[in-house]
Amino acid sequence: MDNDAKKTALRGISYGLYVIGTKTEGGINAFTANWVTQTSFAPPLVAIGAKKGTASANEIHNQGVFSVSVLESGQKDLAFAFFKPVSVEGDKLGGYEYATHTTGCPVFTDALSWFECKVVHEYDGGDHVVYLGEVIDAGIHREGKPMTLAETGLFYGG
Repeated sequence: MDNDAKKTALRGISYGLYVIGTKTEGGINAFTANWVTQTSFAPPLVAIGAKKGTASANEIHNQGVFSVSVLESGQKDLAFAFFKPVSVEGDKLGGYEYATHTTGCPVFTDALSWFECKVVHEYDGGDHVVYLGEVIDAGIHREGKPMTLAETGLFYGG
């Protein structure tokens, strides 16, 4: 296989940027992800990817729930805040206000919209784990254009 061609072709996949909320037995966490896609309408199912061996992947595995905050175009700072470990300070996680709903996972009040899922399947493959979640709650903060990875100047794939 031509590795340059593979890399170029895989980087042609379009991605959004989202903040995935998780919970632990004693707290909450979040990470930025671009592997999010709806896989079914009835029931509403969403697949996400989490890097194997991370605290976030372990939290989703152990608790069986996650949230997805849909970011708005231009919210690069919010997205980048969750590329690294974060902590809770008052009513903020990683410096951003959040709320909890059905699952107890954080959803960000600055996001366009959000949904929460209960894990129905888990697939171990390669260096990531794919979690298939059934949407059990959702909300909208405002209308707007969802953020994409392309606007950040970052690339994923290869």
